[in-house]
Amino acid sequence: MTVTKGRRQRHPQAPSEKSAGRHYRVKRAIFTVCLVLLAAALSALGTWQVERLAWKRDLVARVDQRVHAPPVPAPAQADWKKVNATDDEYRRVTAVGTLANDKETLVYASTALGPGYWVMAPLTLADGTSILVNRGFVPTDRRDPATRREGQPSGPVEITGLMRMTEPKGSLLQSNDVAADRWYSRDVAAIAEKRGVGAPAPYFIDADATANPGGLPVGGLTIIAFPNNHLLYAITWYGLAAMVLALLVFILRGERATRRMRR
Repeated sequence: MTVTKGRRQRHPQAPSEKSAGRHYRVKRAIFTVCLVLLAAALSALGTWQVERLAWKRDLVARVDQRVHAPPVPAPAQADWKKVNATDDEYRRVTAVGTLANDKETLVYASTALGPGYWVMAPLTLADGTSILVNRGFVPTDRRDPATRREGQPSGPVEITGLMRMTEPKGSLLQSNDVAADRWYSRDVAAIAEKRGVGAPAPYFIDADATANPGGLPVGGLTIIAFPNNHLLYAITWYGLAAMVLALLVFILRGERATRRMRR
């Protein structure tokens, strides 16, 4: 019996196996790129929340400074175009004029005193322009002006309060019904048009807690609160990005270990 000596020959890999290997490597590369891009997107969201956190802290500081600053005259008509929420919201202002009590508007409100209405009345200034004033809160059973006539001054008054921006269309849950005279937000333009108020300012004033005769309306109920969850959101986004990268590393290490075992 003749024994053939020599090295053991390797059989060339089948074309189908080579094609399958290339296809698997392409899929792995695409999967890796997708995970890297996902981690980058999550990190970008985290960075955006960090930027929002800085913006929110600056906003809170600016508003706090405005609320506790001495009152300044409310912007006159010549400056109305410059009025904006960033620079003016919650600024303490004062204005002198005559309240048009016959044109007051009730806007639904839910306050620390319970449900009721904001009493919005135009304040007519000496130059003929008007500023809508949120004089304060009245309970539902005192919505009729006849039940609180003591709180409706007829002569010149000085209003001090916080400058607020108009709230167009309605609240988050309900839209203003102008035709039915049902209001859920302080929409300056719509209220002024409904009541026939000429030359209204583009903002309104939330009156302070200075007591009105008879005790109503109750002012000074402005809630100044800015939800600040940006740090939690940033941690969440960064945490998800880290999890995605950890998953990628786990998969790549697992594949490397499998290849070593096969060898």
